[in-house]
This record gives sequence, C-alpha cells and structure tokens, in this order.
Amino acid sequence: MSKRDLKKYLGELTKEQLEEQIIELYEKFSPVKVYYDFVFNPKEDKLLQECKTKISHEYFPVRKPGTKSRPKAKMRRSVAQKYIKHFILLGVDPFVIADVMLYNIEIAQTFSSGNHIKQELFYKSIFNSFEQAVNFIISNGILSEFKSRIVAIHEETTQQKWKNKHDFEVVLEKTDF
Repeated sequence: MSKRDLKKYLGELTKEQLEEQIIELYEKFSPVKVYYDFVFNPKEDKLLQECKTKISHEYFPVRKPGTKSRPKAKMRRSVAQKYIKHFILLGVDPFVIADVMLYNIEIAQTFSSGNHIKQELFYKSIFNSFEQAVNFIISNGILSEFKSRIVAIHEETTQQKWKNKHDFEVVLEKTDF
C-alpha cells in the first residue's frame, strides 16, 4: 500500500475507528508502543545514561556479586550502533545522538589506552564509527558544538599510534578545521 492510499483510507475512517486502530497497533506491535511511550514521555536524559552505561560495560564490564573473576570486555560496536539506530528512529535530538556516537569512540579509546588490542577489526570499526559520527554531525549542522571532541579523538589516535590514524586525519580534513 502506498502512502497516498493509506492517507485516503485513513481519511475515510471515523475518529473512533482511527482511535481503535492506533490502540490496536499500540498493543500489538512493540515498536509502536516504544515510539508512543517516547513521544509522550521523552526522557532523553534517562535514555542517554542507560545507553552510555551499556556501552561502557562493553569495555569495562562490572563484576557481578558472588563471582570472583573479572568478566572479559566484549568490545562490541554493535551495542552502540543499535542504540544510535533506535535513537534516530525515535527522533531523539541530534545533539544526544552525536553525543552517543562520540562517547562510543571515546570509551573505546580509553580502553585501548590501557589494553593492547591485536585485532585490526577493532581499529577499523572505531574508524567507521568516527566517520559515521562526523558525517552525522556535519549533516545536522552541529559541527561547531562537537569540534573539540572530534579533534581530541583524532589526537588520541595519533598519541596511541593507531595504524589507521591517517584515515582519521582524512576525515578530519573534510571538516575544514
């Protein structure tokens, strides 16, 4: 069904029929419920803190009570990517989304500064996140607000002697700092 056909169909329904359909969608489909819960109670600060906590636990897992060994860091970029995609779908403020994007990179750099990482994929993945973040920030016209963090990320790649530090530099040059 096209959007035009949907508009025509909805235009033919009474207010009560529309309300019934929306309530049915709300009850039947979890994404609809999540969307309406966010629209009517947008606790962006709470979502942001929950997101940052989950991302940080990917690199610095918390020991569960009753266990003796420290859990191993998983370093999954996908955790942050799921939150970013979810925030974009909900229509969260671009400043919050950009903050999460950069936080993901910063926490990964904090982890790599104290741990030797052999997997080339880690560095490639963090670069992809950096490129995605810079493109998102530019496209939303908020580059000046995040300039210092973007530059700091680039400087950290140089300081830690990442093999792909030049890729970060190429992206940085695109911003005309």
